[in-house]
Order: sequence, then C-alpha cells, then structure tokens
Amino acid sequence: MLDQVLTALAASGGTAVVSAAGTDAWAGLRRAVVSWFGRGNAQREQATLERLDQTAAVLQAADPAEAEVRIRQEASWQAHIEVVLESLAEDERAEAAEQLRSLLAQHAPGGGAVAGSGGLAVVGIADIRAEDGAIAAGVINGGAHIGIPPGPDPSQG
Repeated sequence: MLDQVLTALAASGGTAVVSAAGTDAWAGLRRAVVSWFGRGNAQREQATLERLDQTAAVLQAADPAEAEVRIRQEASWQAHIEVVLESLAEDERAEAAEQLRSLLAQHAPGGGAVAGSGGLAVVGIADIRAEDGAIAAGVINGGAHIGIPPGPDPSQG
C-alpha cells in the first residue's frame, strides 16, 4: 500500500493524462508517460501507448459536459500508476516517483484549470467587466442582445 504522498502523485498523474488528452500538451505528455511506464521495455511501452490512445478516443467521443467519463478515466490511470509504484522496490519507487513528478511538472497542462469544448478555464483571477450597456462574458452559448427589451404583449395583461 502506498503512502498518501505517492497516492496523491498517482492521482495527479491520472488527472494530467485526462486533462492533456486532446490538447497541445498531449504529444509531449504521451511520450513521457510511455517512457515512464515502459522503462525501456518495448512491450510495456506499446501497451501504454495503446492504453493512452484508447483513453484519448474515449474522451473525444464523450460529451464534454459528462464528468463521469473523465472521472472514470482519471481513476483508471491513477490505479495503473499506483500498481506500478507498488510493484517497485523502495529505492526504485522513490526514483520512479521523482521521475513522475518531473514529467508532470514538465508536460502536464497548465496549473489544473480545465475546460471542455466551448468552455473557459482560468488559473488566477478572471476580471470580466461590461460598461456602458455592453455585454461581457467569458463564454456565451447562444445569442446575446443589447437594447431595451420589448414590452409585454397587451394580450398577456
């Protein structure tokens, strides 16, 4: 059983894989994850590559508003990372954990804010303002109109 620090690291790894899928960070993270899992073993590298591609395909096919798919994929990758860490001797585990921290720092998408297609992700402060009758929004899904709203229909009272 892993300690809390390694369990949290594995969770971060799972989140990073899912967050990177379909983004500009994917190619670099994908290569780094394949190398981390494979550790020079071509069969493990190929199996990891196939698993990563399957994850990306599942996420791409899922409705972006459906959080359950992302959560399942994150948990699956967390468990996969935990199994690898648990299988290593103590000194190898410490080295693998440091390598994983390094690859996440280098390749994981920026800072934890993730938005689906058509969404807005912000790390820090988002200060969106409207002045003088204008509209300001991070994301507008649908139409927006500026002006005086029409009066009620006289037949509606």
